[in-house]
Amino acid sequence: MKRFGVFSLLAALLLSVSALAAGSAVSCPSALLMEKQTGTVLFAQDEHTPREPASVTKIMTLLLTMEAIDSGALSYDDIVTGSAHAAGMGGSQIWLKENERMTVRDLLKAVCIVSGNDAAVALAEHLAGSEDAFVERMNLRAQELGMNDTHFVNCTGLPAAGHLTSAYDIALMSRELILRHPDIQQFTTVWMDSLRDGASMLVNTNKLVRFYDGTTGLKTGSTDSAGYCLSATAERNGMELIAVVLKGKTSDERFSDAKSLLNYGFSTWALVTVTPDEVLPPVPVTLGVQPAVQPVLTRENALLVEKGLANDLTKEVVLAEGVAAPVYEGDVLGQLTVRDAAGNTVAVLPLLAGETVGHVTYAQMLRRYLALGFCFAARG
Repeated sequence: MKRFGVFSLLAALLLSVSALAAGSAVSCPSALLMEKQTGTVLFAQDEHTPREPASVTKIMTLLLTMEAIDSGALSYDDIVTGSAHAAGMGGSQIWLKENERMTVRDLLKAVCIVSGNDAAVALAEHLAGSEDAFVERMNLRAQELGMNDTHFVNCTGLPAAGHLTSAYDIALMSRELILRHPDIQQFTTVWMDSLRDGASMLVNTNKLVRFYDGTTGLKTGSTDSAGYCLSATAERNGMELIAVVLKGKTSDERFSDAKSLLNYGFSTWALVTVTPDEVLPPVPVTLGVQPAVQPVLTRENALLVEKGLANDLTKEVVLAEGVAAPVYEGDVLGQLTVRDAAGNTVAVLPLLAGETVGHVTYAQMLRRYLALGFCFAARG
């Protein structure tokens, strides 16, 4: 029986990434817009050209840190001691002193709000023993995520030969962070905060946090060679978008480009959770340890559709009349076809076995036949 992993959208849902709708153009050379839940690319421009990401690099630093926290290997309250190497970082910083002790929580706050290079290195050293060892983890994680345009040299984004990534790869790691570790928003959505009992004030480098409705993050970056970079995330009506811009000419330009991308996404697309209109009936199982198996809809049932189609979708369920044992959890038992108002197929979602149903043994079969014979005899 066929096993099913990830359902694929049909051609009607395949999106052109060559151009935005009229009036939504961006001025930076590389840009990309992605929807978080499905990972669908809604717009892309020169998205695979490797470029310097500046402090947008720190998204990977944040991802590895949050993975350690969520796995239990690290705690927000753990104490990190600043090294001479961390304290010696230039660029954006919180002026961490050698041997100064800070919690993981405060260092995350410093990275997310003011892009502290010293805070990022302190976290990296605490997790991996050295920045170089942490960078090895960064590159390994990038490979796992399919970030084929990326090579990290440090955990901060400070200028370094060969330290490159692309708009597409930044979207991939941004999505992994906000999808798997939403708790990061407790830091990325903060406009102003402080450290050291109020002695050090923090103001977010991401102006969208204050001035764009629905902003959830994520990370700015700028150097003379990288230009002005940004991975911006925002959520409205249950749909979260990721807008990446690289090598903007000015700070205002990067924010303007990100807003154009986000506005296009929110005005044009909607995220719809599809479910059957009626309760799915069980499917009979031949020679199974139980007579039927309950079909369930794949968990990947969020569809990205044009807003004009979102309210006029129809659904048709087709289930197998019966299946033979053994049936394994996740086996395909049928499909749910989603169509638009014109009858065009939007997507086909698999209906899966919600449990495993084993094959009856010979002894079980014998007992069934004896019980059936007894019933006939009793009726006679």
